[in-house]
Amino acid sequence: MLPDCRRERPAYPVGVSLYELEDPGPLTSPSLIVALDGWVDAGSAATTAATLIAAGGEVVVTFDSDRVFDYRARRPTLDIVDGRLTELDWPEFRIRLVRAGGRDILVLVAPEPDYRWPSLAGAVSEAAGALGVREWISLGAIPAAVPHTRPVPILGTASRPGLLRGDIRPGPSGLLRVPAALISVLEMRASADGIDSVGYFAQVPHYVSGPYPAAALELLAAVERHLGIELDRGQLGEEADQLRTRLDAATSVDDNTRAYVERLEAMVDEERLPAGDDLISEIEQFLRDQGSEGRQRS
Repeated sequence: MLPDCRRERPAYPVGVSLYELEDPGPLTSPSLIVALDGWVDAGSAATTAATLIAAGGEVVVTFDSDRVFDYRARRPTLDIVDGRLTELDWPEFRIRLVRAGGRDILVLVAPEPDYRWPSLAGAVSEAAGALGVREWISLGAIPAAVPHTRPVPILGTASRPGLLRGDIRPGPSGLLRVPAALISVLEMRASADGIDSVGYFAQVPHYVSGPYPAAALELLAAVERHLGIELDRGQLGEEADQLRTRLDAATSVDDNTRAYVERLEAMVDEERLPAGDDLISEIEQFLRDQGSEGRQRS
């Protein structure tokens, strides 16, 4: 007798959730702040600011790192003590809950994952909905033609008019087509699912390499204005002053750099920006001049 094939047929596969949620109890209209490293985190400004906000927070959502990270591209950190392998620090994608200014604030600050962006966007939005999130705040930082001698400009984005707070200029105006970052994919999905969404993006001088604490300070200030609270700024003020001193010293000893910074100052003071093609040509010329100077000195 032949077996009943209907009974042998395997069940349809069941989707496995990308996250686990720990019930934090009732939250009152929490805001979700998101910052990811990489593409839109110039000077590590966004992740620095978000890390300060998230400090000491309780983990309420954990996403499956094995399914979203390429460990060859973003290798775990290994501690070796006296020749003995002691600890691995794996990249994590988690949402933490903190209380600040009497408010519930959820913070997602993490490395930008490599895989499953559309699925991850759906999972993050689903988790945000389960936690009662009604407001999404993206933090980012982009290199720009701005001088380190002026306040850090902040550009804003919003899912609908009237959401930005403070003296934040929405922009840039018109169409700007750029390679997308995951944070934008996440925000657009959250907005499509009915969560009001804003983004605050610091403009970091393109000639500055390494961390830029002044931009992190301005992003914290933007969050404070938006939420009507005060946040711990840690040592960012001192770090920003120290870097400003070093940049001033470096600028003063190089005529080309000083002239370039002065031109950027003039454009900021006159509230104008060069056209895109002019800006690209100028940055390329500036970098070529710097390279020539380096070769001559060597």
